[in-house]
Amino acid sequence: MQKENWRIRAKKADFYEIGRKYNISPIIARIIRNRDIVGDDNIDFYLNGTLEKMYSPWLFKDMDKAVDILSIKIKQNNKIRIICDYDIDGICSGYILLDAFRFLGADADVVVPHRIEDGYGINENLIERAFEEGVDTIVTCDNGIAACKAIDFAKSKGMTIIVTDHHEVPFEMAGNEKKYIIPNADAVIDHKQSDCDYPCKELCGAMVALKFIEALYDSMGISTNVVKKYLQFGAIATIGDVVPLVDENRVIVKYGLQELRHTENIGINALIKECNIKKDIISSHHIGFIIGPCLNASGRLDTAKKAINLLMSTDNNKAEIIAKELKKLNDERKNLTDLAVDKANIIAKNMEDKVLVVYLEDCHESIAGIVAGRIRELYNKPTIVLTKTENGVKGSGRSIEAYNMFEELTKVKDILPKFGGHKMAAGVSLTEENVDVLRKRLNEQCTLTDEDLIPVVWIDTELPVEYISFDLIEQLSVIEPFGMGNEKPVFAARNLKVLSMNLLGKEGNVLKFNIESESGNRIEGISFNKAQNFINFINEKFGNEELKKAMRGMTNNIVLNAVYYPSINEYNGSKKLQMVISNLG
Repeated sequence: MQKENWRIRAKKADFYEIGRKYNISPIIARIIRNRDIVGDDNIDFYLNGTLEKMYSPWLFKDMDKAVDILSIKIKQNNKIRIICDYDIDGICSGYILLDAFRFLGADADVVVPHRIEDGYGINENLIERAFEEGVDTIVTCDNGIAACKAIDFAKSKGMTIIVTDHHEVPFEMAGNEKKYIIPNADAVIDHKQSDCDYPCKELCGAMVALKFIEALYDSMGISTNVVKKYLQFGAIATIGDVVPLVDENRVIVKYGLQELRHTENIGINALIKECNIKKDIISSHHIGFIIGPCLNASGRLDTAKKAINLLMSTDNNKAEIIAKELKKLNDERKNLTDLAVDKANIIAKNMEDKVLVVYLEDCHESIAGIVAGRIRELYNKPTIVLTKTENGVKGSGRSIEAYNMFEELTKVKDILPKFGGHKMAAGVSLTEENVDVLRKRLNEQCTLTDEDLIPVVWIDTELPVEYISFDLIEQLSVIEPFGMGNEKPVFAARNLKVLSMNLLGKEGNVLKFNIESESGNRIEGISFNKAQNFINFINEKFGNEELKKAMRGMTNNIVLNAVYYPSINEYNGSKKLQMVISNLG
């Protein structure tokens, strides 16, 4: 297994007092402190945050301008076009704006750029087409903040442009100072602007769109309760775009999942049914790994307009057909991804670079980001996967915490006709002759140390087996939903004696342990998808004979340290405590 650094978080607080004050376990209090939730107001919002406590949309810079403009355009019956991104965040953003604008009586439609034919975001071709079709106003969502040239072109044609986005604002270095470049739109709603007062800086594009609708409804005297039906799509986008579940994002996902479990949206219901998900238990996991990828697949291998059509469906039969198509596309995407990851890994394992730039000429450009993410996980190195297209080379990157990919790419933007993104992910375009130049320059300017490249496993606290209980597991639900920025808690236990081990599942990818602690407490342990890695680790550390004994349930000398999460295994009406093991040492 890859070398790992296990570190226990050592943030200080009076956990017993916090536990007493908020009627939670000191263990839960420690976890909350580890998430940097400090102070009574923040702890109370974390534990008891509600929709009523969320921030006013009027705190956004230019929100008043955008609302005034749209109100007039709707009254004048001007033709309004929404241009969104083709990923899950863009799909949900585009749906929210389209449905809400039409509810207000607007003459509105939506255009989703084709990933391959158009590329990311608003561009001159889309603007020219809109102008020819009599569009007066363009509203972007989940894009636009970096589209200065395209927006200048639209303004030259007398069009009105409103940008709603959540991406980083482009900048140029003037000496040691960053000079931010804001597009010349009629209104720019993006909380990443340095002079925007909106407190939560981590909203996804769909939530920026939802905030815009909330302000628009408010200005027209429409109850903002009407906006609640869009929370489920804000939650889908928040989880799918992997923005941190901090501050009000956590509230959005918490209440959005509740709305989703009772959704009346015909399209979402069809997709839930097609994916065989129990609607009443939908969680972040189902969004991130099942529903989200199906919606994303339309923009990767077909057109994301198909996903928006699903969300806008009013006919059950048509919705079922689209849902089946999306599921099929996602299955195809999975197969393409697995093949591309294998090819990328053959290249990456022979590279000594700290920043991996992998050129896969025949990789479908839509899956480059997924492949980059998989390679990054394998090597814990920032990774950019590039692929050949009709218009040059395009690619996507995924980073690690110690490497700000957006800023590093900014340093080489002279060879990148187009790029954008943020600290952890980015997209690039370049000529084929500059592929190796990009690799060399990124590595020459790279300041990552060998230590930075060793993955760190952060442990919330040591939790011996005897502390695991049904009550503790119930209390852990208080800090859900989990996701980036509010990760599932991580515990560690030492000196666990393995009584027996056996493989489960059709593919033998589940490893079950019977474990005994130093104090004699016994519990089941289980590991999903790491079975072979764990078997190899045990074989290397204790030898093949000891491994064979454990697999046969015989007395052996295997004693392990484990990183885990406590859970309940329900089977045939009985409930047992178990450890879901993620790492061994």
